Amino acid sequence: MTHRSRLAGQIPLLSLIVLCAVTALLTDRFLSPLNLTNILVQSSIMAVIAMGMTFVIVGGGFDLSVGSTAALAGCIAAMVMLQAGIAAGVLAGTIAGASVGLANGLIIAFLNVNPFITTLGTMVLVRGIVFLITGGAPVSGETGLASKFIAFGSDRFFGIHYLVWVPILLLATLSFVLQATPYGRRVYATGGGREAAYLSGVPVRQVIASTYVWCGALAGIAGVMLAARLQSGQPTAGEFYELTAIAAVVLGGASLHGGEGTLYKSVIGVFIMIVLGNALNLLNVDSYWQRVAVGAVIIAAAAAERLRSQH
Repeated sequence: MTHRSRLAGQIPLLSLIVLCAVTALLTDRFLSPLNLTNILVQSSIMAVIAMGMTFVIVGGGFDLSVGSTAALAGCIAAMVMLQAGIAAGVLAGTIAGASVGLANGLIIAFLNVNPFITTLGTMVLVRGIVFLITGGAPVSGETGLASKFIAFGSDRFFGIHYLVWVPILLLATLSFVLQATPYGRRVYATGGGREAAYLSGVPVRQVIASTYVWCGALAGIAGVMLAARLQSGQPTAGEFYELTAIAAVVLGGASLHGGEGTLYKSVIGVFIMIVLGNALNLLNVDSYWQRVAVGAVIIAAAAAERLRSQH
């Protein structure tokens, strides 16, 4: 690897450092412990979703249904929790997310339906299911969710929020899966060229389907985390999460054509998106302009990825 390519590989991290430095110069509130904690907690949920999206994008696809899946998982987790306890609720939420991912994967890999159409359809379908099972009302029960579950969304371990520990542990585990196992190499090979991967003996359809299961399961975990933070299952939760996750993964250097990307750089991309929104809030920029800025970043990330892939 040349010095230039190594430097190019660190552009996401350098961009985050510059963004943080500029924001710190513009407002002294940015580096306050309260604000930094808020950034970490906000980023934790999106980081888990972005990790799942990385599996899909590296494998040559993408998923527009993660926001709806997170909402479904959070509501199901809350409903089961009220009846059968915390462990059952968390497990049910994760399984709900993995089930949506499995459905996406089977349709895309074995029926050869376009990922955009498939996941756009499941995005709308799953959101509809969430509203049907909840009646459009938050799920919290008359006496509220279990105190230990609510504490998970607000308490700390070694001074760090429990919610922040989840992506730290997942990042360490899943980075090993994607970077250092035969399965991970198959995902990269499939994203880099399905025909070549198939001729090399890679079970391409199964690999593609599995990446959507990862994405759905991680969206499910994120949905449970969001329910803990909000202290209820919210049927409207997770809106626009899919766009933020895709933008974060691309900002982290992944290719929309597949075959490129790493989990830790996707997490850096998440921090870029969250810090940008936080900076605009601290600088009292109108919320409408914040949407314009985030949209511009998404377009710029896609354009940069396109230019990068042409060289």
